[in-house]
Amino acid sequence: MSLLKTALRENTFVCVMEFVPKPSAERFAAMEAILARAHLCGWPMTVAIGDRVGSPLDMSPLDALASFSNPVPALPHFSGKDRERHHLLAQLQRMDAAGLDQLLLLTGDRLPGHQPGQRPVRYLESVAALQIARQACPHWLLGAALNPFKYCEEEGGAQYFKAEKKLAAGADFLTLQLGFDAGKHQEAMHWMSRQAAPRPMLACLMSLTHGRATMLEHVAGVTVTPSMRDMLEAEAAKSKAFALARSVDRLALQIIGVKLMGYAGVHLSGVHELKQLLALEARIEHWQAQIHTLEQWAPAWQASWQMPGLPAVSFHPPQASWRQGESRVDASFKEKARYHLMHGMHSLLFSRRNGLSKAFGWAVRQPMWATRLGAQVLHKVEHAVKRPLVGCDTCGRCRLEDTLYICPETCPKGLANGPCGGTALNRCEFGDRECIHSVKYRTAKAMRQTELLTERLIPCIELETRHRSSWPQWFQAQTPRQFSSQPAPRTQPES
Repeated sequence: MSLLKTALRENTFVCVMEFVPKPSAERFAAMEAILARAHLCGWPMTVAIGDRVGSPLDMSPLDALASFSNPVPALPHFSGKDRERHHLLAQLQRMDAAGLDQLLLLTGDRLPGHQPGQRPVRYLESVAALQIARQACPHWLLGAALNPFKYCEEEGGAQYFKAEKKLAAGADFLTLQLGFDAGKHQEAMHWMSRQAAPRPMLACLMSLTHGRATMLEHVAGVTVTPSMRDMLEAEAAKSKAFALARSVDRLALQIIGVKLMGYAGVHLSGVHELKQLLALEARIEHWQAQIHTLEQWAPAWQASWQMPGLPAVSFHPPQASWRQGESRVDASFKEKARYHLMHGMHSLLFSRRNGLSKAFGWAVRQPMWATRLGAQVLHKVEHAVKRPLVGCDTCGRCRLEDTLYICPETCPKGLANGPCGGTALNRCEFGDRECIHSVKYRTAKAMRQTELLTERLIPCIELETRHRSSWPQWFQAQTPRQFSSQPAPRTQPES
């Protein structure tokens, strides 16, 4: 059994070191020196190998593992950006041959160079990837991500709804996005505790300096507020050594804090050398001797974010401060009207029950449409009708009924099950539009259909079905499609 699986099963706090593979012998040697210690403050330590963090041409997690001088306990990542089902199955097969049985499945942030309106880039989203991996490897340890650091109701609510899908699709644990808002860490833990079958969660943490805050402005889904930057800048102005010491102290406190909140472990990013780890360990031990409860921890954490002459740091953006449980937004008149119009059209033509629907189904299932020329004509007709209405890209298996008639193809990543973690104040990671899943959240809330956002696990669109009409396939089944929200059998750690 893997180190991580054992730790999660036995409720042992665990430290996962993030490693982004680069073709550098020094980087590998430095991580091996860190892992050789095996523990941080007595907590077992393993390594997570990032996938396509910078570019699709990056060294793969499995190639990186093979590059270590000695075998290391590892949690490889799989990023779905510019990937299809067969890419995931190939990695699973290769991992199985290498004796690996744990994987963190991520949709992935924006692929470098991907611009909306250019060549479509497919992202194998995490919910579909979890379904594929769970079916292929029933007893593996599978993880997924959750980003609770959202401050508008739509994006925050949609994140938690999608996380429910990830649990149903087979996730054994969740890793949070990098974040510094302790209130959101507690919020996510409270959300998990209310699930029917709670799973362990890891908190992704990093020591934050002014330089790193500047770098994180370009990392999708990470929130660093103006007041945080002001305080970090004041630290740096005092001295580099002072700022570094304060950042390590905050990281030590944050680790202690999430442990007291009930997190199963930490996913540490930005620790690249053994001396950094030793400095962190010294500060953790210092604070552990003084802090034993969250009540003792809170004032120390607050003090670590204060500098003389500066106002108190706020961890939420100035524009918004939503917390889970708050319900204020509603769909606009236009969004409601659009839903009713599309639902009415769908009922008339695709219900499979009324006369018009049956006649339309009979017409599109005629043998002439199965010929090469007929299929091309039908595809063009469907595209011409649906493109102006919903932004359809004729993916071959229409999912509009499952997405409140908001086409997943209008998301630059083509995500059907919910948002990625890269949104900011309801804006798409690409910055050119509102996230379609925020619109979908408002519509579902207004139409009292939020269960669609948690219960419908929508599979990925297969390569061979794309750019053809979905109408004949729709009418082949005479009963509505069934979507299971129950995970496949598995062996999992208990939280």
